[in-house]
Amino acid sequence: MLKIRLRRMGAKKAPFYRIVVAESRFARDGRFVEEIGTYNPLKDPAEYTIDLAKAEEWIKKGAQPTDKVKALIEKAKA
Repeated sequence: MLKIRLRRMGAKKAPFYRIVVAESRFARDGRFVEEIGTYNPLKDPAEYTIDLAKAEEWIKKGAQPTDKVKALIEKAKA
């Protein structure tokens, strides 16, 4: 099952995330199919970029976004 989820990057206590499409059984920071955006929670306000066309395409193919990614997609649409 494919998931659209956050992949943690960055240093200890300084997280930076990439929004990726990955198989649900793969490790959180492991293998992934495609990168579709980024998310930086340390900026004020939080900074994010998402390729909405790719996200919609993957959702149509059956990929399930996590709760946080779903919220980010909704914010990006607005």
